[in-house]
Amino acid sequence: MAVDRLLPTDEARDLIQLTRDIADKVLAPIVDEHEKAETYPEGVFATLGEAGLLSLPYPQEWGGGGQPYEVYLQVLEEIAACWAAVAVAVSVHSLACHPLMAFGTEEQKQQWLPEMLSGTTIGAYSLSEPQAGSDAAALACKATAVDGGYRVDGAKAWITHGGIADFYNLFARTGEGSKGISCFLVPKATEGLSFGRPEQKMGLHAVPTTSAHYDDAFVPTERRIGVEGQGLQIAFSALDSGRLGIAAVAVGLAQAALDEAVAYARERTAFGRRIIDHQGLGFLLADMAAAVDSARATYLDAARRRDAGLPYSRNASVAKLVATDAAMKVTTDAVQVLGGYGYTRDFRVERYMREAKITQIFEGTNQIQRLVIGRHLAG
Repeated sequence: MAVDRLLPTDEARDLIQLTRDIADKVLAPIVDEHEKAETYPEGVFATLGEAGLLSLPYPQEWGGGGQPYEVYLQVLEEIAACWAAVAVAVSVHSLACHPLMAFGTEEQKQQWLPEMLSGTTIGAYSLSEPQAGSDAAALACKATAVDGGYRVDGAKAWITHGGIADFYNLFARTGEGSKGISCFLVPKATEGLSFGRPEQKMGLHAVPTTSAHYDDAFVPTERRIGVEGQGLQIAFSALDSGRLGIAAVAVGLAQAALDEAVAYARERTAFGRRIIDHQGLGFLLADMAAAVDSARATYLDAARRRDAGLPYSRNASVAKLVATDAAMKVTTDAVQVLGGYGYTRDFRVERYMREAKITQIFEGTNQIQRLVIGRHLAG
């Protein structure tokens, strides 16, 4: 069921319609096939790039869409309602463009940003390590300064689009402590950079998640973003925006699960009535709808704060926490609505439930979101 959206401009309404057309004609016919076979959808991201959907929140002067974040997130939600794995990869690409846009020099932007924003090159984000997930200050991957650049050694983990993306935001240690992390923009073809086999995940099967290994890989100085030691500031700045992306993905996933559950409940009969007309089930569906609407309102509030130039870090964590917890509950309840059928792979709600779980984990676990919110409250 198409969401009746309040959008600020005619251009935004056209973007939503364009996204729905691509979802219906390009994504929907192949999503089940690729998710079941765990195969990568070649050509999908090129299509999204050609349509301008990979650069929406970035300035037009660099090839971006010049759209407010509240519009970009609703486009992302529309993609997620059809194919969560693709929406997550789109969100990660936007996240990967943020360090260069926000902290790069004019020369760096001119050299790399237009290709990134056109979707000619696809980006990935490599902050986590095997021993350092939520504790980003514990990174061990090391970048040692040498003539003309850095030699990088170490491993990164949990990289969405790993091995396929064309460039990687690398956060590596150049000094001691939390102020000893620096950010680099590393091309896939870098000698000494290799990728592990795709993780065997619970969901999001069509887009790989891998580790990356740096073995004396040389990265030129001009590929360092910001100054030495600025890496965690850059990483956390990007994550505030990325958390809003994951919140929007979670809402799209929850909306899809709600739509499936409502459609089934309207058709299925029990005791001589449609099951949606039984109060017990009707109330369950009402709670699901309230959770989806509340989560959407929460991420839109945070996005509007971002668009207005107001502080939004706490609001981004609230949105990520509320939306992803809602997605987990709504998708679980959707399986319950379908009963035994919901537990089979013949119906998509089974996949939605598996996919919802990871939204509570990546871009900072929901325990970390509570920590961030609590710290803001403590001042």
